[in-house]
Amino acid sequence: MNELPSTEQAIAQTRAWIEHAVIGLNLCPFAKAVHTKGQIRYVVSDDTDPEDLLNTLCAELQHLASADPAEVDTTLIIHPRVLTDFMDYNDFLELADQAVEDMGLEGVLQVASFHPQYQFEGTSPDDVSNASNRSPYPTLHLLREDSVDRAVDAFPEAERIYETNIRTLEDLGADGWAELQKKIR
Repeated sequence: MNELPSTEQAIAQTRAWIEHAVIGLNLCPFAKAVHTKGQIRYVVSDDTDPEDLLNTLCAELQHLASADPAEVDTTLIIHPRVLTDFMDYNDFLELADQAVEDMGLEGVLQVASFHPQYQFEGTSPDDVSNASNRSPYPTLHLLREDSVDRAVDAFPEAERIYETNIRTLEDLGADGWAELQKKIR
């Protein structure tokens, strides 16, 4: 994105991405329930420095750890002003994981990653399979391990979700993904 969004725009586009791509294409079969119940916390960070974003991440990890899961089950930290380069973002993920460990939250919370330029190792930048992790803005997704475990237990063959996503996106194709993106912006 060339233009920096307002907080409202960033949340609206992220919600549209969740509704049309994540839920609409069933890229994450667990997303619909928390979305429908309003259990997703959206945080838009104005941070412009990775160190400040790390502080925001730590505050949000603490918030999620102490929140009632019935109220807030997961958090999306949308950060359109920092780590816009995917390689810088990818390097930051090590710091994010270290923060979880340093805060004593390993096994309690985890950080998943989404980015507009997301690229899986071994793929080309234009490989449509990368779209499964491509969000409108760089986003850190904080998840409760208990919720992930319950969802995986309830979903037959959860380990095959990634393979199913690749097939879904390949069937959709680059043109179909581009059309879907119009609904998000």
